[in-house]
Amino acid sequence: MRDCATAWEHPRTRRVWIQQVAVTVLRLIGWAAAAFGLLFLIVATPVGTGWIFFPLLVYAFFRAFLQFFCFPSSLRMRRVLQQYPWQVLPGVPRGLARHPEAQEDGMWFEFANPEDPAQRIPLIFLRSMRTYWWLRRIGGPRTKPEVKARIEPLWFAGDPRFLAVIAAPARDGRAPQRLHLLYQRPALDRRIPPRDWKAGPAALERARRAGARIPDSASAPDTGQELHEH
Repeated sequence: MRDCATAWEHPRTRRVWIQQVAVTVLRLIGWAAAAFGLLFLIVATPVGTGWIFFPLLVYAFFRAFLQFFCFPSSLRMRRVLQQYPWQVLPGVPRGLARHPEAQEDGMWFEFANPEDPAQRIPLIFLRSMRTYWWLRRIGGPRTKPEVKARIEPLWFAGDPRFLAVIAAPARDGRAPQRLHLLYQRPALDRRIPPRDWKAGPAALERARRAGARIPDSASAPDTGQELHEH
């Protein structure tokens, strides 16, 4: 990993990303097949009994539809991994209650500003998809230490002022697993006013290459941008 200029150059990282995309494709196919199977079952059975399966049909179509939202996230994740190296960070602050510096509720990880280490920046889990695994391991006072240890140390690639990919360590500690995209909301939504995270021109350009939406006016050394998660 130390010889890799970016996280994407790490072979096992690419393998994990491909596996996650493949699982999404399989889920899409599986739920779509289940939906059409249930539809056939409803049509083929008597009216009085066929509609019993209608709630299952709706749920299957809903789950199949949700899988489509995973593909844009996966592509953004790849762009981040192609721009930033992995950092393996022990003891990253985390929490479930609202972070004092956050504008929205949600569980979070807190990272140092790359250009001002004294400033702490929260990255919020803004979306609910595929977050339950992380919710259990961030946990609260009653969460068992061995459960929390599953995300220790935390793998991190990105810039907390914009976009980042986090991951749990593999069993051997030499690779990431369960890649997850986090972002400051302004990074993907220009309607949200940016916050000043003291990002210089080089950081802004790198974030732009990673997929963040950076206004053309954000070119001064003291201009920043806030983006959130997924």
